Amino acid sequence: MQAKYEKVEEALKNKILAGEYQIGEKLPTETELMNKYGVSRYTVRRSVGDLENEHLIYRIQGGGMYVNDWQSAKANSISNNRMIGVIATHIADYIFPSIISGADQIISDNGFAMLLANTHNDPQRERKSLITMLESNVAGLIIEPTQSTLQTPNADLYQKIQELKLPTVFINAKYEQIDGVSVTTDDEDAMKRMTDYLIDQGHQRILGVFQIDDVQGINRMNGFIKAYQRNADVMIQSNVIMYRTTDPIKKTLDQIEQALAVEPRPTAIMCYNDQLAIQVIDLVKSLDLQVPEDVSVTGFDDYSLGQFMEPAITTMVHEKEKMGHDAAGLLISMIDKQPVEDIVYEPELIIRNSVAKR
Repeated sequence: MQAKYEKVEEALKNKILAGEYQIGEKLPTETELMNKYGVSRYTVRRSVGDLENEHLIYRIQGGGMYVNDWQSAKANSISNNRMIGVIATHIADYIFPSIISGADQIISDNGFAMLLANTHNDPQRERKSLITMLESNVAGLIIEPTQSTLQTPNADLYQKIQELKLPTVFINAKYEQIDGVSVTTDDEDAMKRMTDYLIDQGHQRILGVFQIDDVQGINRMNGFIKAYQRNADVMIQSNVIMYRTTDPIKKTLDQIEQALAVEPRPTAIMCYNDQLAIQVIDLVKSLDLQVPEDVSVTGFDDYSLGQFMEPAITTMVHEKEKMGHDAAGLLISMIDKQPVEDIVYEPELIIRNSVAKR
């Protein structure tokens, strides 16, 4: 359980790092802080003492407390720091361990250590992670954006990162309103090619299921739609289900089940990723339908378990380890003041057994 002084310290620190209290600005008095947070004078003094030790504030005898020039202090210390911050939406599962492994190879080979943070695709968790990274004076950041289709509530912290000239590389996506170097996949073209493949196999009634709070999902959905636009004679037979990270997976699977209950049912289901495709295959089988004979299913990301499914999943490659490797390489180059450019992968279509020719 967080102590009272830690809560006050965290609240003040967040306001300073977010710019609510500007450099040189006078902070509330001890009495005002006591009343604001409902704590004792001792608690306030311990909190501000810790902030002094972190060079975030300074005191003038008889004149009060002020915000220190913490940006300059951190900028001066970054050059001597050998820590790289990595912020991902999900660290422990799916494709992310491979991304992190690829990054770690380059990071460690160049004499740096890695500091990991996990946002679970939650902007508030991302905010805490960014603050932790800034407090740790990392030499650079590799970030997978959180809910990247939405306007980030953490733009103020990204502005601070730019003001500090802290080298930063985005992976998988990047925020539209924030400049930065990125390593991404051409998701739109990849999903257009996947849709073209299904249409070439004789499928016309295709159901696309896409996560829409991440740029990857929007781009994949756009690729699906563009492929149908090139096949206008069958476009009316397509359908789309959209979901968000925060939606219960059962809700999405129920929508898919409802679509399968309507005749004529879809002959193929295109999933946002392999993780969803695995669950969709289980759903289809539970309805006494066969994959791919009755319903074909495709995924995206070439998840390692997908090739061992029955049937093995037709999918698009995600570079995973190479993405981590390349992102870390770009970041090291930026730390060394070398010019860098965005990297965009063109995924390979992996044809397995989950698609039948109609």
